[in-house]
Amino acid sequence: MAKGHRSQIKKERNIATQEKRPHASAKYVGIPATKAKIVLDQIKGKDVVTAAALLNYSPRYASEIIVKVLKSAMANAENNLGMDVNKLYVEEVCADQGPTMKRIRPRAQGRAYRILKRSCHISIILNER
Repeated sequence: MAKGHRSQIKKERNIATQEKRPHASAKYVGIPATKAKIVLDQIKGKDVVTAAALLNYSPRYASEIIVKVLKSAMANAENNLGMDVNKLYVEEVCADQGPTMKRIRPRAQGRAYRILKRSCHISIILNER
């Protein structure tokens, strides 16, 4: 067991178990998680060049944000971990639900309908083949 303060021991343990896979994430994105998952399912398992091409020609709004996250993960792989970009593929994708903003739409006879503006957290993990 390592000697020292509890926070120091925790820090050493985190460094030892740190992932060596390139990843990137975007938080509080103004898209519902269900709509982001439709696009993410299309690129899962594909190499990054093909995935970027698919996202560039996808008509969905979520693809614009996801391509930014993918390019960030590619840059992290190249600059931080020294990996070859041509050998990378999309290993894991995740769109978790974020906070929901509640808005009110006025309706007839003094009623009000609630509008839910959902957000999500998108994360992409790459790996080498």
